[in-house]
Amino acid sequence: MYDCNLLKNLISMQALKFGDFVLASGKSAKFYLDCRQVTLDSVGAKLIGEGILERLLRNDNLPHAIGGMSIGADPITAAVITVAAYNNIPLKGFMVRKQPKSHGTMQFVEGPVKANDHVVIVEDVVTTGKSALDAIEKVESIGVIVDGVIAIIDRLEGGAEEFASRGYKLNSLFTIKDFNIN
Repeated sequence: MYDCNLLKNLISMQALKFGDFVLASGKSAKFYLDCRQVTLDSVGAKLIGEGILERLLRNDNLPHAIGGMSIGADPITAAVITVAAYNNIPLKGFMVRKQPKSHGTMQFVEGPVKANDHVVIVEDVVTTGKSALDAIEKVESIGVIVDGVIAIIDRLEGGAEEFASRGYKLNSLFTIKDFNIN
């Protein structure tokens, strides 16, 4: 079982910034979550890997793979599949490119996934869900079945509802309320 409080403290100390920001969604915000400060930290990566793997194991059917939009999802994917390996749990990872590779196979999705594999999309922070929805569109275009989305933090700004309206469930380790921000 992972140390939820330690991860929350790391996020509070390393990732949570206050000021005036424009988010990837285009929205203005008074706070920003720079989760790469935690996903690219050895302790943070371990805790995130443990937390997300624990959530995946709560389901009756473990997906074949996890992944999401590069670059944000890449360290999360690596952390989860590494923790899975240490626990002898078979789980693959994949990456979704914003643009197709310009040489070789010229594909959007990289990694050992194939049509009919069940996957879960990982995300650091969900606001509107646009990035994860882009990843979903690209993996579904190769016949992969998306079982849902797991994020580190849900900002509670409509992402979960957008996923639900399209038949996907969002699960998150935290919501912004866990950090006493409304």
